[in-house]
Amino acid sequence: QVQLVESGGGLVQPGGSLRLSCAASGTIFSMNAMGWYRQAPGKQRELVAAITSDGVTEYADSAKGRFTISSDNAKNTVYLQMNSLKRADTAVYYCNAEGTTWSNDDFDSWGQGTQVTVSS
Repeated sequence: QVQLVESGGGLVQPGGSLRLSCAASGTIFSMNAMGWYRQAPGKQRELVAAITSDGVTEYADSAKGRFTISSDNAKNTVYLQMNSLKRADTAVYYCNAEGTTWSNDDFDSWGQGTQVTVSS
């Protein structure tokens, strides 16, 4: 069983910055990828950014140039540095992790979500 714990959300003014963190724990044998998704009220959950264990990154168009995803493989932790935040970035941000457990089962786990509110 794999658990994800997110932190770093909060209230920030437009143009400000936040850094989200997500730590995975449990029976993790190998981690394939970790990522961040978000869901705004009345909208579907969407990918914000993802990173593989090899360091390959993927960003939503809305995140390119403003957000940076990084990871610490030794700690099974992923970060999302968000700069130049806009009101449109307001959402609940969810961490996701995919990999394999020690019992050779694939996992696709989600965190509980952390609220990011961009408002003056």
